[in-house]
Amino acid sequence: MASGKKYSSLSGLTLLVLAVLYLLFSRGNDGLTVFQGNREGDQEVTEVLSIPVASGLEIPYLLDTENNTVVEHMGYTLSYNSRYRIPNWVAYELLESELYGDFTRGDKFTADPLIKGRQAYERDYLGSGWDRGHMAPSGDMKWSSQAMQECFYLSNVCPQNHNLNKGLWNDLEKQVRRECRYYKRIWVVCGPVMEGNKNGVIGEDRVKVPDAFFKALLARTKEGKYVSIGFLFPNKAGKGPLSSYAMTVDDLEEKIGMDLFYSLDTGVQEAVESRMDPWEWRIK
Repeated sequence: MASGKKYSSLSGLTLLVLAVLYLLFSRGNDGLTVFQGNREGDQEVTEVLSIPVASGLEIPYLLDTENNTVVEHMGYTLSYNSRYRIPNWVAYELLESELYGDFTRGDKFTADPLIKGRQAYERDYLGSGWDRGHMAPSGDMKWSSQAMQECFYLSNVCPQNHNLNKGLWNDLEKQVRRECRYYKRIWVVCGPVMEGNKNGVIGEDRVKVPDAFFKALLARTKEGKYVSIGFLFPNKAGKGPLSSYAMTVDDLEEKIGMDLFYSLDTGVQEAVESRMDPWEWRIK
């Protein structure tokens, strides 16, 4: 809804209708800001009245709206926490057709040009002992040169244990791509978990180091049935099968304080998120 438009010429009845519509379609002014980048690279800033502001089954409902700037890039959407200098969550829809792109992995991490204000920079990670861990991985962005470039924005990155980044986290990213070939479409949401902040901060910009990372997946079978699964990894070297880190989405939501896949019909959401079968995801 535009904020600067004048309605002085409208009748009282029209103004009343507008006021009613405003009340109906706003769920409380949460003071969020959305930065959008389209395929031509234009930038637009929009003040919004409710959360979440992006659409799609992959977009979660963040219960704590403070420090929540939603940014939409070509390949993913994120909620940025300017206090911690890392995302609250990163979400995207992955299609089977996107797995066969031939754009090569980038190697240049940069600040996000769509984020205004405080954020992380490359200098914060240099010599820190922590990896720049992708949330939306480059392996899922090979379908577009712009998507590949944008996934190397530091808004899509968290300080991550090296062994986790190259081990279990990477294994799960590969598993998501395998599942996408099976299901043809996967909705993915992931991000950091901040508990006691036992890992402190890095760099002159004081980037918070997460205590753990989560990832949740949603897919639809050929029969039209939704299936989901959640994962939670401590931010340290891990071992064992992926199934030992798996849980229902309901259980994951309790641990991270978010409402995931909330756009599903309520009954469907309750049924899907309360069960988890690793065999549906071919996870051992």
